[in-house]
Amino acid sequence: MPKYKYVAVNINKVKFSGSFVADNEKDLAVQLAKQNLFLVSCTQVKRTSPSVFFSVSGKVKLNEITTFCRQFSIMINAGISVVNSMGILKNQGYTAYFKSILDIVYDDIKGGLSMSEAMKKHEKVFPGFFRSMVYVGEISGQLDRVLLSLADYYEKDREIKKKAKSALIYPGILLALTVGIIVIMLVYVIPTFRTALANMKVEMPAITAAIYGMSDWLLSNWKLIMLGFFLFFFLIISFKKTKKGRYFFDTLKLKIPIYRKVQINLITSKFARGYSLLLSSGMDVVDAMDTMAVVLGNANVEKRFKKAVEDVRLGNSITTSLGSYKLFPDILLQMVAIGEKTGTLSDVLSRSCLYFDDQVDSSLTTLTSMLQPILIAILGGSVGTMFYAIYAPMISIMQTYL
Repeated sequence: MPKYKYVAVNINKVKFSGSFVADNEKDLAVQLAKQNLFLVSCTQVKRTSPSVFFSVSGKVKLNEITTFCRQFSIMINAGISVVNSMGILKNQGYTAYFKSILDIVYDDIKGGLSMSEAMKKHEKVFPGFFRSMVYVGEISGQLDRVLLSLADYYEKDREIKKKAKSALIYPGILLALTVGIIVIMLVYVIPTFRTALANMKVEMPAITAAIYGMSDWLLSNWKLIMLGFFLFFFLIISFKKTKKGRYFFDTLKLKIPIYRKVQINLITSKFARGYSLLLSSGMDVVDAMDTMAVVLGNANVEKRFKKAVEDVRLGNSITTSLGSYKLFPDILLQMVAIGEKTGTLSDVLSRSCLYFDDQVDSSLTTLTSMLQPILIAILGGSVGTMFYAIYAPMISIMQTYL
């Protein structure tokens, strides 16, 4: 429904102004008349989903979604209507971007749309998984419980992502340190020693000549190197945003030996938690799988998972379908098989979440414990090679005069 800004008067000709959602100007006049107000003038407000340009990250952060769900759940449980709850929440201390989205959602709900329908207009903020859960909560009359479950889900998801980022910080610092030391030595240290040894008639070892050549090349072409570096990353980022690019990099994640296990455990943990949540909320088995297909976080897995969903739709068991495409570890398939046979799939997956979370932690620890010595060895080898190249001519001079 469109939103109107209006000017109206009451029976005493006192002016009032405000905004109201109505089908048209005639409907607006009728709605105001019910409040003993007479419409004088009105203008329709053009409403579009606000631009993410002025938001910090281009999207709503998980902690905001989590807080929103918890507060909304408390209000619904306290008996406050959805409209009034949204009217309160849209004025809370969220970012300006999220508040503007909630303001539009509030107007749409006030105009007669359901909460899930109003949120569908903002798919970047409220993804399919979120909207499906809200829809299930609406039709089941358990919106407060569903919102609380969503808060728990996003809170755990944020915690896992935080652990993954933290685990890669130290290897990232080591890698940056390695590159930085090599560049500094090639740009500053090597030329200084080369100048000092220029007047000495000494034969340069092959490794020293090679390092001098690298230094000369870097100093002569640093502008082109920087330009090529930024151009390369720009192309990589642009390609990654395309459908083919995302599929390529997500496939690569599943093939890198060191990182593969981490990626599989992350996807498995997300599937177990999300699918159990959908089933426990009352969603159909196949519909729940359809919803999960787009939130697994890996395009390669999503493609194979959708094929498994079609197999389930044709009558195959979930265990057989998932096993055919080798989507998850065998232990998850065994749990799914038990859940299917006993009719407690939701409970089984819910209880297994902690196990797969531990597997994520374990695989991240293994990853960092493997990367750290490799990077330290690269750092030590690079610095050692540089120092040897620098001091080899000096050693040669000392041997000559001794």
